[in-house]
Amino acid sequence: MNTSARTIMELNIKHYRGLLKTETDASKRQVISKLLSREEARLAELQTPPNKDR
Repeated sequence: MNTSARTIMELNIKHYRGLLKTETDASKRQVISKLLSREEARLAELQTPPNKDR
């Protein structure tokens, strides 16, 4: 994945964390939390070195 995709992921994570600081509606917080978790997982996967045994 290229650098711009990684940057977008990092910006999304920052954005979702900011939204969670101010959002009070429980259902909206749940959606934001899910989006945040997905984006964090994608970024972590990107940062994990590939398995050479594959």
